[in-house]
Amino acid sequence: MVENMCSIMGYCGAPDGPETWEAFQAGFSKTLSRGPDESRVVDTGNGILGFHRLAIMGLTPSGMQPFSLEGDFLVCNGEIYGFEKFRRQLSPKYAFQSDSDCEVLLPLYREYGVEMFAMLDAEFACILYDGQTREYIAARDPIGIRPLYYGFDKRGVICFASEPKNLVGLCERVRPFPPGHYYKDGEFVCYRDMTKKIPVEEESLEEICRNIREKLIKGIQKRLVADAKVGFLLSGGLDSSLVCAIAARESAKPICTFAIGMEGDAIDLKYARQVAEFLGSEHREVIITKKDVIAALEPVVELLGTYDITTIRASIGMYLVCKAIHETTDLRVLLTGEISDELFGYKYTDFAPSAEAFQEESEKRVRELHAYDVLRADRCISVNSLEARVPFGDLDFVEYVMSLDPKWKLNTYGKGKYLLRRAFQKGEYLPEGILWREKAAFSDAVGHSLVDDLKAYAETCYTEAELEQRQKKFPYATPFSKESLLYRELFEKYYPGQGKMIPGFWMPNRDWKGCNVSDPSARVLANYGTSGQ
Repeated sequence: MVENMCSIMGYCGAPDGPETWEAFQAGFSKTLSRGPDESRVVDTGNGILGFHRLAIMGLTPSGMQPFSLEGDFLVCNGEIYGFEKFRRQLSPKYAFQSDSDCEVLLPLYREYGVEMFAMLDAEFACILYDGQTREYIAARDPIGIRPLYYGFDKRGVICFASEPKNLVGLCERVRPFPPGHYYKDGEFVCYRDMTKKIPVEEESLEEICRNIREKLIKGIQKRLVADAKVGFLLSGGLDSSLVCAIAARESAKPICTFAIGMEGDAIDLKYARQVAEFLGSEHREVIITKKDVIAALEPVVELLGTYDITTIRASIGMYLVCKAIHETTDLRVLLTGEISDELFGYKYTDFAPSAEAFQEESEKRVRELHAYDVLRADRCISVNSLEARVPFGDLDFVEYVMSLDPKWKLNTYGKGKYLLRRAFQKGEYLPEGILWREKAAFSDAVGHSLVDDLKAYAETCYTEAELEQRQKKFPYATPFSKESLLYRELFEKYYPGQGKMIPGFWMPNRDWKGCNVSDPSARVLANYGTSGQ
């Protein structure tokens, strides 16, 4: 019984009467879609823990959270890979009540304390109450694939929750919980930094590519385990196509793939169709219109909790395809291709002036993943009561690629993401035309008209004078176009005064020659070439 995508929340102090309970319940109810199967809120004796559950493998009462052990309580949104090993090790001393992977965490804590977090191969966010010390501990996985936020209420009590919307109204300022950290004794402590290099022996290009291939395959194998049906988002680009190709080889039945495109100019649909035919998948296409895009804009900004331009653009297609999956299928798990860009490069990193500069940029992007691509995947999928699994975020895989000498990752080959492409050159995983196809940004590839329609709509919302006047309201991450102003004002409607939750606008590194652009789309770069064809 593996417990997966859900919603957690904690009020980490004695409640101040019914008012605190009501505020907690009101905030917690906002993320019911993350866990629609069952909900529970408990009084720990020194605070409140809440859990909304989405069951991926079975639905038995014994697997319901919060878990308790000798006065300790725990809620966890996550997946603990290899939990069976811990369970075998702990079984002589602890009686397990369920088959849930997350149930091993309290016994692990009893044995190892906070040192346990560095032992985990997991995507998780958890809140733990230690009944002996009467203190709360919280932690988040090293990449931030599972969401967690925190803030302090008017009494100074710290609160944690899966999404910022849980805490708006309860806490004055909401902040993202830093990935790879745990919170204890009022401090955030880093237990694992994915940008820190581990020693990797000098290897040949062939050895590097073999390791990349083997580690990615293992990362996908782990993420195919579920009793519930698993589906795949397929854009026709390299990353999602590779995930689908590997999964198709590992699956006894044809996999289910889904693609989305704008009516009329969807770049990706034809490539996704090619991949689906090659793999023999059960393939479905979702076609959207300008009306669909504009209608989805405000709901998408609300569910994301961001005003970042590229995140919102890319989320509209993802949200609409996940909505269609939720409404027309019984799937509960989706595998996606996020995180490859941060490791192997974007179109703009072709302009990196040196291997060291490429590495610094990659480290920055990995540290901020939780605020952009990972946030997009989590929210668009979870709001539709589905669980996101991100194979390129496998910790062993990320650690290996980040530790390679950046000279291998710099684009000196005339083709971006060369290492990843070459790693799967043998074995006929994909058609050559897909494996070596130039990258197109997802928001553009759903159809260039998607971004164009959003820009045109924003133009109708403000005059130039209104843009100039309203920009002044936002000294942090100041909107610089009508489109960015529209997104910021929608954001403020649902998350008033919380602009600093986001590190700023996702943009290419403007310090690099060729990257000082005014739009995050790769379309504006000189090297975009045939990417959008």
